[in-house]
Amino acid sequence: MKVFITRNIPATGLQLLREAGIETTIWTDRRDLTPDELISRCKEHDALLSSGPNKIDRSFLEACKHLKVVSLLSVGYDNVDVEAAKTLGIPVGNTPGVLSGATADTAFLLMLSVSRKAFFMHKEILKGNWNFWDPTANLGIELNGKTLGILGLGKIGFELAKKCIGAYDMKVIYHNRGRNEEAEKKLGAVRVSFDELLQQSDVVSVHTALTPETTGIFDKAAFSKMKPSSIFINTARGGVHNEPDLVAALQNGMIWGAGLDVTNPEPMEPGNPLLEMPNVAILPHIGSATEETRAAMSVIAARNVIAGLKGDKLPHSVV
Repeated sequence: MKVFITRNIPATGLQLLREAGIETTIWTDRRDLTPDELISRCKEHDALLSSGPNKIDRSFLEACKHLKVVSLLSVGYDNVDVEAAKTLGIPVGNTPGVLSGATADTAFLLMLSVSRKAFFMHKEILKGNWNFWDPTANLGIELNGKTLGILGLGKIGFELAKKCIGAYDMKVIYHNRGRNEEAEKKLGAVRVSFDELLQQSDVVSVHTALTPETTGIFDKAAFSKMKPSSIFINTARGGVHNEPDLVAALQNGMIWGAGLDVTNPEPMEPGNPLLEMPNVAILPHIGSATEETRAAMSVIAARNVIAGLKGDKLPHSVV
């Protein structure tokens, strides 16, 4: 059995695959495969371990219907045509759970960095502008006792809420389709409508999946309902926010600041105006980028491949 891997992954997962007698082929070029290249290589393999922005759409799946399993090195699966995979009987797995802490850390980092204009002030040092102390310039805002609003309070949002309560005694409100009773019991989180979340939050942090309902949900109308002193954080998917509307909201003072680990489009162009704004912090989608988390993701992805090639149920199945 052979698996095609679209990125070099941590050795923990590769070792599991090889111990299981599975032959691995790894794409090592520092560019994304074209759709035709991905199809061509997968036709020579029994499984796909996909890392990166590969489109696992109907065209791909129909061309590679022989695949016994598609394993994603990610939690999100908005790049997968789930219905097509179901129809064709191709199991698809992901890597949930293990990156909750690391991604919550990234959201917390962005929140704090935005509140003190940290990224901008670092760049000012590099430009040689640390030459005069003005007690009224470049002031940030404090987070203690403020309200954290979470869109999509699942495992990642739960971890972020714990950190915000512990560090800053923040009040937690959230908007989900259903209740998160554990968060309400353990964290005192209060479920509110989406409009209430926007209106009441000092920090809005996004942890929802990218779906037709959430695509572009943070647009001009949403930003206009937020406090002028509020901070917008997105570590979920760039498609959740409308980037031109976010730029305008910051420029027009609808909101105070923004922290992004995901952008729309992604990767971001180096000339994007967000990169020069003092109250904005942007990272290149590093939410799960710790040695421990990526190693754990690699293991789960490998176990999904092994199970799929054996014809067993995947440990973590999307389809």
